[in-house]
Amino acid sequence: QIVVAFRMLPEVVWNMPELGTFNLHASLLPQYRGAAPINWAVINGETETGVTTFFLKHEIDTGNIILQRKISIEPTDNVGIVYDKLMNIGGDLVIETVDRIIDGNLETTPQDESIELKPAPKIFKDTCLINFNTTTESVRNLVRGLAPYPAAWIELTDPTGNTTNMKIYEVSKELCAPSHPAGTLICDGKKILKVAVQDGYIHLDQVQLAGKKRMPAADLMRGTDLTQYTIK
Repeated sequence: QIVVAFRMLPEVVWNMPELGTFNLHASLLPQYRGAAPINWAVINGETETGVTTFFLKHEIDTGNIILQRKISIEPTDNVGIVYDKLMNIGGDLVIETVDRIIDGNLETTPQDESIELKPAPKIFKDTCLINFNTTTESVRNLVRGLAPYPAAWIELTDPTGNTTNMKIYEVSKELCAPSHPAGTLICDGKKILKVAVQDGYIHLDQVQLAGKKRMPAADLMRGTDLTQYTIK
């Protein structure tokens, strides 16, 4: 049996086939066991990831490794781009794994439990909320690791105290000694929409204000006055 992107299966099911059941997982196991391996690899700033086929055992994502393939994560890649790269090599790896099982040309490797493991838990809404009390690179990686879906977000407050959410799809870094406290929104109403962080500013380049379409921040500011908004 071959399983991809599945919920926990009863052992009686995955033990049925004579030759076992294997899974295709979107990481280089044992790193990033869990529900969101692609997201967390990008969020953590990894420069490479990959796909792994492995035989199922009772503990999730812990079975013996059959085959692995690596890819590079480029600095401009978001999770959507990395997903597509892994999709393409993952299909080929599944076919190669099946061929080797059929031919009996198979050696499996136990996963190395002695190294420090990085988990890949499920992504929730709170995971996607940007914390600006950190570095430009950390914020940029969070945005990349959640774009285009489910997307990082911030909560804005207008001058009357009403709040609205804004999704952030693309950002750029401005490294400097910031002259504003972390989390301060700076907007000139024309081209500049940026937020202070510990080591500079994060420019919000591609955004989506609640109730509007995704667009460049400059386009949004042509029709929406954000100069008096603050980040909650």
